[in-house]
Amino acid sequence: MHPAFLYLPGERLSESELSAARIDGHVVEVGDAYIPADLVAGPDVRASSVAALVQPGTAACTQTAAWIHGAGDAPPVVHHVRRCIERRIRPITSARLVFHDTVLPDADVELIGGVPVSTPGRTMLDLATTLHRDPRVLVWMDRLAVAAPGTAELAVAALRDLRRVPGSRVGLAALERLALRRR
Repeated sequence: MHPAFLYLPGERLSESELSAARIDGHVVEVGDAYIPADLVAGPDVRASSVAALVQPGTAACTQTAAWIHGAGDAPPVVHHVRRCIERRIRPITSARLVFHDTVLPDADVELIGGVPVSTPGRTMLDLATTLHRDPRVLVWMDRLAVAAPGTAELAVAALRDLRRVPGSRVGLAALERLALRRR
């Protein structure tokens, strides 16, 4: 997506101007940004709308990545990023951002709209292993399974190959139920 179609509050137009344009039907809200009302809000638009939160050396993950891949209409309230480089970084966090300080392998990262994002299969795996701490991610898992068919099966296979992963039993059970439901 061309950056000219993405309106971030405070750059070219103020928040109040963009809100007025939204009320008039000229733009729609996508994440933290606005786009023309006749533009399709695909993964590249969604990723671009949260690009300011994904600092260098990190990638969007879990709920944020699921939303970018098409899971649901509204973005998560709190966005998640994960380190995708070997060296440690000093994250800039806020109340709207959770930083996960474990390395996301290169094979599990893809660029969408110029923003590093965990792949759908890896996103499903991460959501499944988070389920034991936060049952609310089950909604994101279900939405991602609809948006990216086959991700539950990929995550089941990946989780069975892993050893000593916290939350793997709960996550595996949820993934198997999702995979059965999608058949």
